[in-house]
Amino acid sequence: MCGSDNHQGHIVDTSITRRRLLATLATVAAAGGVGTKALAADAGAKAVTERDVTVKTPDGNADAALFYPSGRGTWPAVLMWPDILGLRPVFREMGKRLAAQGYVVLVPNPYYRTAKAPVVTGPFDFSNPADMKRIFAFRNGVTDAMVDTDSVAFVDFLDAQPQADTHRKAAVQGFCMSGPFAFRTAAARPNRIAAVGTFHPAALVTDQPTSPHLLIPKTKAAFLVLIAHNDAEKMPKEKAELDAAFAAAHRPAHVEVYPADHGWTVAGSATYNEQQAERAWGELLPFLRHNIG
Repeated sequence: MCGSDNHQGHIVDTSITRRRLLATLATVAAAGGVGTKALAADAGAKAVTERDVTVKTPDGNADAALFYPSGRGTWPAVLMWPDILGLRPVFREMGKRLAAQGYVVLVPNPYYRTAKAPVVTGPFDFSNPADMKRIFAFRNGVTDAMVDTDSVAFVDFLDAQPQADTHRKAAVQGFCMSGPFAFRTAAARPNRIAAVGTFHPAALVTDQPTSPHLLIPKTKAAFLVLIAHNDAEKMPKEKAELDAAFAAAHRPAHVEVYPADHGWTVAGSATYNEQQAERAWGELLPFLRHNIG
């Protein structure tokens, strides 16, 4: 769960196997260094144009990265919220990879009110209290109300791009901390968001009136929720409660517990699991194709 001791940490492995090398390169990227090479060679991948953009919100100007297939055409829009460490090279690579499959993808800096991305510019260790205090100073500055207004601004920005096909519905993707953000986005823009994906999300079911699962009836989306097994061990009732909430709201959903630890889809994390990350990617693409094209 984001913010817990499950979080991915800093890798210092110098093995030269393909998987270890990729993880090591991505760790440098996570710290704000050079970007990684392509995470995988996907069939049918298109050339991608990448631009740094500024999105006006009610609270200021958010820095973000925009990706879309190069050349003429329009494609469905996807808002990709990053995890707790924010917009950085590894999430740029993920945004680029998704765009190569025929999507216009925006990856924002959720901490724009405080600092420009990347907000982590050196090695980060989730077992280090000082590092955790540093990142939670950013995280605690983002309220639910801020996420709601930002969601509207980010989706509106995507829709305003000439590359975006506004005749098709849009999607939102969340990771860790931003799993709840993805739910909030779908509730804030129900007439636009038709697909919600979230990998190893933070708690989606709580006993608070702000629990993300209580937003499900306000959405008009299909959901793909992939939970880390160690999160499921700590929250053993979450999957069943999510399934019940989706059923009660008549929302199509697939909720699955993966045999991987929290953070498994983020290359360079201490818990990165290439096999299960590719499996999750293999679930995401047909999910998006079915729901937004």
